[in-house]
Amino acid sequence: MAGTGSTAGRDVGAGLEEPEGYEHYEAIVVGCGPGGAAAAARLADHGVETLVLERGTEAGSKNVSGGLIYAEESAPYAIDDLFPDFREEASERPVTDYYIHNVAGNKIRTYDLTDLHEHDTEWCDAVLRRPMDAWLEERVHERTTETGGGVLTNVRVNGLLRQNGRIVGVTCDELDPITADVVIAADGVNSELARDAGLMDWAEPEEWFQGVKAVVEMDSETIADRFDVDEDEGVAHLFSGDLFEGVRGGGFLYTNEQSLSIGTVFHLDSLVEERAEPHQLLDALLTHPMMAQWLGDDYREREYAAKLVPDSKKVAHPEPYRDRLVLVGDAAGQMQAQGPIIKGMNHAVTAGALAADAFVVTRGNADPESAGRRYASMLEKSGTMEKLRPKRYELARTVGERDVVTNAVETVLESAVGRAALGTSIADRLLKRAYNSPFLVSMLPDTSTGYVTLPAIIGEERGRTVYWENEVDPPSLEERIGDLTYDTDVGNPHIELRDESFEASGAAVYACPVSAEDFGGGCYRAEDVQTNGSTETVVSLDTQPCVECGTCAIVADTEWEHPRGGKGVEYRSG
Repeated sequence: MAGTGSTAGRDVGAGLEEPEGYEHYEAIVVGCGPGGAAAAARLADHGVETLVLERGTEAGSKNVSGGLIYAEESAPYAIDDLFPDFREEASERPVTDYYIHNVAGNKIRTYDLTDLHEHDTEWCDAVLRRPMDAWLEERVHERTTETGGGVLTNVRVNGLLRQNGRIVGVTCDELDPITADVVIAADGVNSELARDAGLMDWAEPEEWFQGVKAVVEMDSETIADRFDVDEDEGVAHLFSGDLFEGVRGGGFLYTNEQSLSIGTVFHLDSLVEERAEPHQLLDALLTHPMMAQWLGDDYREREYAAKLVPDSKKVAHPEPYRDRLVLVGDAAGQMQAQGPIIKGMNHAVTAGALAADAFVVTRGNADPESAGRRYASMLEKSGTMEKLRPKRYELARTVGERDVVTNAVETVLESAVGRAALGTSIADRLLKRAYNSPFLVSMLPDTSTGYVTLPAIIGEERGRTVYWENEVDPPSLEERIGDLTYDTDVGNPHIELRDESFEASGAAVYACPVSAEDFGGGCYRAEDVQTNGSTETVVSLDTQPCVECGTCAIVADTEWEHPRGGKGVEYRSG
């Protein structure tokens, strides 16, 4: 089902030749994140005239990530293959240690996940998207200008240009339509091009995660002391259990060069079902006693951010193309989130490079879908699709995600016998092995058992009690919004509320990361109004504090699109 971006596209009518009167490039890449940068770099290396269109004032100004980028040994491309100076110039710290904490109140059982982390891993670095993507943009512009193209920022591509029903280019808010022999959509999880082409819809909350993150100031000396790392080392901590009000998901903490990335990632359908508020779930992590050892009493939050994350197990598109359009990265649902395995940017890099190679191999072919078919085949043959949509998960979910099975498993786990079994040293060793098994992790059903029940029981039965006093006082939601940078597009709201009833759109009041039921300053607000002697709860919308995550497009009845080029929120860290 096509989204709102389809209304901006144009069909220029009949004819077999290229439509006349429009600027033409061999390739257009939409978005200059890792996937778009990889595609543009490979195209330029092959001498392809490539134009890159970026919606932000600078690449990265619209982008958010939890913050780890991997180089997999089995992948055909890694980011430093395409940009050799990447690790020295654009990343934060290598991640050399990896842990998961099972939390039950103040009791915690920690497992070392280094074996899982290092499986098929050449290296892994923590990154911040604004500095990383901005660096990539400079390199991409240098390479694409050599072939007659370049990078244009502050340009929103709002739809697809069609001729006789076939995709031949793109339409923009700021520019006249542009035609191309191939269009590579690397425009992120809220891809207007994927929706326009009918390759993505926003109908099912269970197909998405929502991530919320705080970037926390901390100098490198303090990081070294509190996390016991050298300047060329870093650590990743994951959190699951009962500290998140029963919502399916977990938390993370990654060490950067001069800051920490701390956040939460939850299944969107679970967030809605529990009526949980994202900023409060983040605060629950920040204020837990175990965080005192790392955060101390000098908590300084640099930036608050949020984004949607596609669940590749359900939405990674097996045929991510239509006509001359191919999708890469989040636009194609290529975000791998399987238990403690969270990988997205590396898959976007692989996909972008493969999409470029596919076009070069089929260059000049009269069939408009030849590049797309070759790209889909290359994704499959490279093993990328098996990582994104593992067949063993498809088999496991048919049984493991049935309510009757989940209820039976949880009944056993929560029984005296189940708790006693989990409390043994043998079970402890088996659990550590299970957590470090890529095979078992890729089969993990998306139920509360793995995210909440089991970790909480492990923490309760095998954990140690922490008694630290956590003195962190997180900023209020109002303060967090106020610290963000916005260039509001006055008179051009990018979201329209179609149904203001609480039944249709009320979930946005608590699921939106910058809204809350008791806060009147966010995007979505609910109020009781008198109508013909009866009281009705209605929802109102103010797009000014929007962080453009897209949550409301799924949980509320809205018409949603990105702001125009350079408008809206601008992330400094990302």
